Formats: sequence, structure tokens, C-alpha cells
Amino acid sequence: MADIEKDLRLKIFVRESIRQNLLKTGRAMVEEKGADYLTARKLSETSNCSVGTIYNQFSNMDNFIMAQNVLTLEALYADMEKIIPEKNAYNNLNRYVEAMVNFILNNRNLWRLLFDYHLRYSGNLPFAYRRVLEKVVVKCGREFDNVVNYLQQTEKKLSWQVLWSALFSMSSLLVSSGFEKLSRVKQKTALLLMLNTYLAGLNALKRKKL
Repeated sequence: MADIEKDLRLKIFVRESIRQNLLKTGRAMVEEKGADYLTARKLSETSNCSVGTIYNQFSNMDNFIMAQNVLTLEALYADMEKIIPEKNAYNNLNRYVEAMVNFILNNRNLWRLLFDYHLRYSGNLPFAYRRVLEKVVVKCGREFDNVVNYLQQTEKKLSWQVLWSALFSMSSLLVSSGFEKLSRVKQKTALLLMLNTYLAGLNALKRKKL
């Protein structure tokens, strides 16, 4: 019985080692050569693992990319966690969005991998992915609620969903090499301008209703 358990632990260890090696190798490939470079064949060649081993670990490349995106979101959240919140929710929200901008600009290829995945994925996102994405969204959303405390709860929820969708969509411009050639808006300030213009608009609409 002890030998069986020992063999099982060894198999689990080997499997996890292979998985981590593939993730590390694939991540380095994307960082160096871009999201489009990542294919099962090229991953196999670089990692010295067969395509069959890759599919045995992840079933398909979509699952592999999903695992990479989870790591990317966890890294983004870790950067946000380094920020010590102030009493001013407006400042906190701006600092979180700025941290997001800095992260994307420092990890352009990884963010492109994540963003492109969202564009083509049509199913329900796996729990592990939704959980880490929700951590990022909730951290920012909590500060947003405090900034727009003049809104009703239903208005807050809808307004935040609209803003987050806009920020996420606009984040693709941060990894576009041609953005600053076509616009006077700098990539580093684009999302912050979007955020603050939106907040100002909400405030103006509220005053108009009053």
C-alpha cells in the first residue's frame, strides 16, 4: 500500500513538473516573440515535450492559453495589492487603473494573449479564470462604488459594468504599436482619461437631474 501511494505521489510530482515547465516555457515564448508565435508545435520544439504530452496536460491549446491568462491576471492583481489604499476612493481608483496600465505596458505580449482570447472565446469562462478576474474587477469596483456614492445601487452596478467594459476594451490600444501614431493621446494616460471623463460625466448627469 505504501509503495502504491509513493508511486502515485511520484506520478503527480512528475506531471506537475511537466505542467510547470510547459507554462514557464510558453510564457517566455510569448514574452519574447509575441502571442501569435505560440502554437503547440513551437511549444513542443522549445520545451522538448511532445505535442501529445502538451495535450495530455492541457487537452488543447485553448486550455493552455487560459492557464497563461490566469497567471497574467494573478500577476496584475499582485501589483494592485502592493498599493496601500488612501481614505480618498477617487485617488485609489485612479491608482489601481494606473497600476493596470503600467502592468499592461510592461507585459504587452502577455496582455495581447489575454485580450485576443476574450475576443474569440464564446463559451463560459472556467471557474479558476473567473475567480481571479473577479478579484481584479472587485478591487477596482469597490472604490468606484465609494466614488459614486450619490448613485442608487442598481445605477452603480450598471455604471461600473459599462466603465469596466470600456477600460478593458481600450486596454487593447495599449498593446497596439500604431496607437500613438494615430492619436495625440499617450498610451500611458489613455485609460486614466477614459476613467476620469466617465466619472465627470456621471457627476454632471446627476447634477442635471437634481
